[in-house]
Amino acid sequence: MAKMRYQLLIILMLISNSINSQERRVITTAVPFLMIASDARAAGIGEQGVATSMDNFSQHWNPSKYVFSESSSGLAFSYTPYLSKLVNDIFLANISYYKKVDDRSSWSASLKYFSLGDIDILQNPLDIPIIENPNEFTLDAAYSLKLSENFALSVAGRFLLSDVKLQTFDSETEAASSFAVDISGYFESDTKSYRNFDGVLRAGFNISNIGPKMKYSKLNNGTESFIPTNLRLGSGFEFIFDSNNSLAVTLEINKLLVPSPSVEVFNSNGNIVAYRQPDIGFLQGIFKSFGDAPDGIAEEFKELTYSLGFEYSFNQSFFLRSGYFSEHELKGSRKFITIGTGFNTSRNLNIDLSYLISTSDVISPLENTIRLSLGFNFQ
Repeated sequence: MAKMRYQLLIILMLISNSINSQERRVITTAVPFLMIASDARAAGIGEQGVATSMDNFSQHWNPSKYVFSESSSGLAFSYTPYLSKLVNDIFLANISYYKKVDDRSSWSASLKYFSLGDIDILQNPLDIPIIENPNEFTLDAAYSLKLSENFALSVAGRFLLSDVKLQTFDSETEAASSFAVDISGYFESDTKSYRNFDGVLRAGFNISNIGPKMKYSKLNNGTESFIPTNLRLGSGFEFIFDSNNSLAVTLEINKLLVPSPSVEVFNSNGNIVAYRQPDIGFLQGIFKSFGDAPDGIAEEFKELTYSLGFEYSFNQSFFLRSGYFSEHELKGSRKFITIGTGFNTSRNLNIDLSYLISTSDVISPLENTIRLSLGFNFQ
């Protein structure tokens, strides 16, 4: 029964476009698992990847990076336990694949699956349990093209399905679906020589999940929730000390392009008790998200998250990683340190591990969780 209570709580969090308290105006969306770093390399450097060097999981962060790959194709798998302190069957799994068409273009695809575990439902103590398995998944494909030797753009399309209903309790709720588009770009300079080291400058952006809202309920024309349309901006520099040793430092800034909870909610005495998101279309919501916070520009800056990551490489075969992620206390209060490591056992196999240490008063569902990724490159 404890397992059921915990998982029901998570389901309510996932499908709720909830009313937020006056003090904590947290932006909520459908399918929030899309904001979780599904691969261990990115998770080890502060949950970032829009401006890091290319890897097999670039589909999630910035597909434009694939055209800079030295391999002709690659395949990758990752597994992320979720709420591992409480249950053992909630997880995020990801599979990604890319293929270079030529030196200037590539295509790629990925599948993400988020399982909320098996829920045993008993109407009466002596009944045979009814097992339900709420889950969500996305399937996407992207095309990337080099516009110059150092800069590339990509466009991705995505199908989203969220089936988190408990049909036993609520026959009026149904699975919700939507589609979305990503637009991203990536810059990687030539290696330049400085006094004591060589260096490579990188920068990237990704506007992801541009698409219609998701509708869960059949009643009253349905309750609609925004999907996590998101803007990532990042830049980094790799210090190359010699042929074996290098250190990459990357900064990433992130903003949800979803309306703030700005509509006032009053109690019976006429006092403001909370705020909720406005009922507007997704395109209007994207543009409105830059200036709709009730406390003005100061609150808009609070909606940004920041990530600083470090990756040390020895001979491109052994990696040490660390990072820090920060979100304002009134917007979710996610703050954590990440560490990770990686091994290239050959030119064809990459193994990455990461670990998250929360520094916030708010417990992270990924705290003390080891994430694992495997990547295969083909010449």
